[in-house]
Amino acid sequence: MVKIDEIDQKILRELSRDGRMSNLDLAARIGLSPSACLRRVQELERRGVIKGYRAVLNPAAIGVGFVAYVTVGLNTHTKAAQEAFERAVARAPQVTECHNITGTVEYLLRVEAADLADYKHWHTDVLGVLPQVQSITTFVVMGSPKDLRA
Repeated sequence: MVKIDEIDQKILRELSRDGRMSNLDLAARIGLSPSACLRRVQELERRGVIKGYRAVLNPAAIGVGFVAYVTVGLNTHTKAAQEAFERAVARAPQVTECHNITGTVEYLLRVEAADLADYKHWHTDVLGVLPQVQSITTFVVMGSPKDLRA
């Protein structure tokens, strides 16, 4: 585990809010000189604490009007079944997140589609035909009052 001090925590908090913030602005916000701030950010990147930077997209602007979380239970609990399912999900552009979880099902997916009809097509003709899938439960997102994903 990487040791993170209070200054590093401040850097990470600010960059998670705005990854495009200039080094000068970041340094001013956390109370460091620009050179010391840059060294710390570079070290956080080198140690793998900061894995990358992303753009936060407006779903409506890119044609996403339907978001759901989908739980998937597999009918076989083998490594081969999991790997086959994960390969199929990796090919599906509608799936923006795939998590192998504990509990009564094996996977939790975040699915983004243009609309309900688009989701239904994916649900029925892509996910529903995978031989590993035993159960599918869909939770439609009605709003996201807190969403810190970047």
